[in-house]
Amino acid sequence: MTFDTRIAGGSVVLPTEVVEADVLIGGERIAAVVDRDEAVEAETTVDASGKLILPGVVDPHTHIADYNTVDTYETASAAAALGGVTSLLTFAWQAWVGEESPYDEPGTLLEAIERHHARSEDAYVDHGVHAVITREEPETLTELADVKEEGVTSVKFFTTYESGVSNGFLNEAFEAVAAEGLVAAVHTEDDTICTRRTEQAAARGDDDPELYPDARPDYAEAIAAGAAARMAVEHGVKYYGVHTTSRAAVEELARYTDRPNVRAETCTHYTAVDDGLYAELGALPVLAPPLRTEDDVDALFDHLADGTLSVVSTDHVATTRAQKTDTPWWDGPYGANSLQRSLPVFHDVAVNERGFSYPFLARVMSENPARTFGLARKGRIAPGMDADLVVFDPAETGTISAETNASNADFSIYDGREVTGRVKKTFVRGTLVADDGEIVATPGHGRYLDCEVPTWAADSESDGDRAPIAGGE
Repeated sequence: MTFDTRIAGGSVVLPTEVVEADVLIGGERIAAVVDRDEAVEAETTVDASGKLILPGVVDPHTHIADYNTVDTYETASAAAALGGVTSLLTFAWQAWVGEESPYDEPGTLLEAIERHHARSEDAYVDHGVHAVITREEPETLTELADVKEEGVTSVKFFTTYESGVSNGFLNEAFEAVAAEGLVAAVHTEDDTICTRRTEQAAARGDDDPELYPDARPDYAEAIAAGAAARMAVEHGVKYYGVHTTSRAAVEELARYTDRPNVRAETCTHYTAVDDGLYAELGALPVLAPPLRTEDDVDALFDHLADGTLSVVSTDHVATTRAQKTDTPWWDGPYGANSLQRSLPVFHDVAVNERGFSYPFLARVMSENPARTFGLARKGRIAPGMDADLVVFDPAETGTISAETNASNADFSIYDGREVTGRVKKTFVRGTLVADDGEIVATPGHGRYLDCEVPTWAADSESDGDRAPIAGGE
């Protein structure tokens, strides 16, 4: 039998170990992981000597082709492929009307999902959506069964901003989301604290971005995170706390993550940089919640190690330098682009600097997000899985430059940072999409991801070559 591709000579990173082996690809799937000396023919052989073969990164937290980003599916997915991201989930916002809204009239969740279907034709990597509920209307909850039929098995809520919802509505919504078996993802900051402190800063004219973190303090995050997780436990809903940033917040979540229905993520930037970056870059790293202290960074790694945090995402938001710097920080957009940089940066800080293992890296960036959001054929290297693979050189050192951004964002908060580790090749379902810093596939190779309703309780136990979802390090 002749296979399509043999990735040979590398070290294959599995969820629980690293093996010296070759990976065989047949069509769009992984056919086998075989000994290096096994006599197997392949039409194409890729030399991965001295390199790692990683599962493609599954990024469950990106903002693409909607009101708060300048990226299209084509530009964001090109950045993703160059960064080793082979699958991503973004947000389909229910249209609402307000000062912060780009929409002329309110809309439905199904309309939001369809809007993303229409915009994603040029994607290079596989992609799906979370439905975002932006209005406290009980009739929205009646859409959840239809949303599930569309292959969307997660719903996002905000507890802050104009599109945020109250705890009263969140409590009601959790019951409805639980009834459908869906995942509830929540951005948790106490809106009254953040709004009040931001208004006070604006009234004082405190427009120095170094003062920005004081407007959205860690205790505002912790208050909201604890309340949401507590409600989730009451209703048994699958709860996913997004972009956890601080010791205060993660310790609130740690009270509940022994329950099979409570999980949480952090993001690359919260593990790689701290609030000192505001003095260096001004408003460019203004994102919500803010960057925190060195102690908070240490706490995030402690809780990645113990499994309280099980996923590392990007929260990719593409904005321009002008958008960030032409207004005071309280009027500018939040967010930072990082799809292209996340894997090298997190590899450098987690593996090179803190000694975490490669199986840990594969779990928190690939397997755990895939299992959390019902992507059954994504996230790990095993026969029958989609051939989403990254050839990664762990020893190559380079300097990040925004000049090479594939994203429409014209800056990077990592600009000038030297990292050790580089994505050499990215395969999406067996097709080479990115090769040595260049996109080599045709736009539109990416496919829409129909998510399955995940069964989290089953994920809490080890399954052969898989670690428990909260296995940590």
